[in-house]
Amino acid sequence: MPEPQPAPDPRGGPRHRRPAPLLFEPREAAGDAEHFFDLESIEDPRELLGRATELALAFRAAADRATEFQAVAAAQLADPGRFDRLSDEAIAERAEWTADYARKMIEFGRELLSDRTAE
Repeated sequence: MPEPQPAPDPRGGPRHRRPAPLLFEPREAAGDAEHFFDLESIEDPRELLGRATELALAFRAAADRATEFQAVAAAQLADPGRFDRLSDEAIAERAEWTADYARKMIEFGRELLSDRTAE
């Protein structure tokens, strides 16, 4: 198994190892509650720990990236320049957030957008 390569942090922070790619499981496997990315079939604990760690890192990276996209979308939807602008409360309702969390995500999204334009 090759060692994951460092990937630049989009926010300019320290570089992190690139996680293993997430691969979608076949439908029949996804329907089996005991099946999870074929981890249950790995008998060697060293190999199991390595693959489970890769998956955990990949899921964390995917969650972080999805959160950034949520923040950007929230900031865009809250943009006062949009004719179809949504209120913080409407954004919170759509994303199933509290209004306070929506405001924080909107601000985070604005920071991400301003970082993109500064590049």
